[in-house]
Amino acid sequence: MKGFRVELQELSKRFGVMEVLKGLSLEARPGELVALLGPSGCGKTTTLLLVAGLYRPSRGRILFDGRPVDHLHPKDRDIGMVFQSYALYPHMTLEENIAFPLRLKRVPLREIKERVKRIADLLGIGDLLGRRPAEVSGGQQQRAALARALVKEPGLLLLDEPLSNLDARIRLQARTEIRRLQLDLGITTLLVTHDQGEALAMADRVAVLAEGVLQQYDTPETLYRRPTNTFVAHFIGDPPMNIYRGRFTPRGFEGEVVWPFPEGWNPPFLGEGFLGVRPEDLQVVWEGEGLPARVLLKEALGREGLLTLVLEAGGQVKALVPGGVPFHPGDGVKVRYVPEALHFFDSEGRRVGDGVAPARGA
Repeated sequence: MKGFRVELQELSKRFGVMEVLKGLSLEARPGELVALLGPSGCGKTTTLLLVAGLYRPSRGRILFDGRPVDHLHPKDRDIGMVFQSYALYPHMTLEENIAFPLRLKRVPLREIKERVKRIADLLGIGDLLGRRPAEVSGGQQQRAALARALVKEPGLLLLDEPLSNLDARIRLQARTEIRRLQLDLGITTLLVTHDQGEALAMADRVAVLAEGVLQQYDTPETLYRRPTNTFVAHFIGDPPMNIYRGRFTPRGFEGEVVWPFPEGWNPPFLGEGFLGVRPEDLQVVWEGEGLPARVLLKEALGREGLLTLVLEAGGQVKALVPGGVPFHPGDGVKVRYVPEALHFFDSEGRRVGDGVAPARGA
């Protein structure tokens, strides 16, 4: 299979007076898996349905390998799509479900059988082809739906929350299998999900959307390390980043939390803004150097614990600690950090600097 290069140019969609997608522009390279990520109502599924041809754009263009496809019927766009519900025909066997798009194209029967068997074996359901959907597990139904989309050998695969109906253990296995298959086949894929863990684990690049507007389009690592605004900073990462509104001064940050800076350091700017720090970038110790604090709450997360701390200088902060360390509510502790771990945002919530404060006098 050869994946398309997909371009979305100033793509917008209105339903009456409501504009649910606002000038989205991005490109997916051939063979790339791109995740559309965001909360409910952000426009990610609308984008997928526009690319599929089930919606027509109010403005903008969609191109496959440089060729406009806005005017093409969905069946003429050479795409495969897997829905959240899988949409398998209950009265058909898995083999008949997978073969259905090839029968519509009047592919010769012998070729149909060969292609169905090949893709089913690739997905590990070759021995289940004679069963109906109700006779197999949810994970096996998901693989059958994926096989039906791939058997056409499309230039683009569209995945609409394909794992949300699976339990947690099967979901982890399925996302690994889908990613492996996508890499092996080299097929361009757009994945719609509200699960940031799923997006970061599977995608080459992630488009983060909010209220129909693209917030940031980048690699998972860049989204995590250099979020472009406070929305992305809070949305990417589990547990989410600590973010506080306040005022930057030469001595530190004052607002929803009071956060002194180390001697010799200044923020990238002075005035109103937002300070961010991830819970995993904080170190909690019993004594020594650090910001004095008191443990308010400890939440067990398995190998780690999430502490809610009340800073002596004012405000609360959450920090991740090793799960076996015996912190308890009421304990006095110290919070350590390095300035490189801090994230700075202006009063509009836009990122400032590289997250590294300059030395005084520099």
